[in-house]
Amino acid sequence: MRVVYIAGPFRAASKHVAGHQDMFEVQRNIMAAMALGLKVWQAGAVALIPHANTMFFTGSADDSVWLRGDLELLYRCDALLLTEDYARSSGARAEREYALANDISVFYHIDNLLLWLKT
Repeated sequence: MRVVYIAGPFRAASKHVAGHQDMFEVQRNIMAAMALGLKVWQAGAVALIPHANTMFFTGSADDSVWLRGDLELLYRCDALLLTEDYARSSGARAEREYALANDISVFYHIDNLLLWLKT
């Protein structure tokens, strides 16, 4: 069974209070990643969705803990699926670069991933 890592924005800076997160937008980012993950599961693969794994941990540890851990999870995956807006996330861009450097298949659209899963 193939394992697919879902990457995209997590954080969403508040437009109203400097230094704070807009938790409504954060939740929207989490749900977008989870929606892709559901499609991956429905296609018969395992979806690894870091957004869902740590969604309640914001502020509980230094960001480097999450970023290092996410790269370790990605290393163990067969593919990376990016959300449509992944480019606005420095973390997702770094995950993309990591996948490319480590010969992990990278997909920018669910349809392409679904075709790959059939091979």
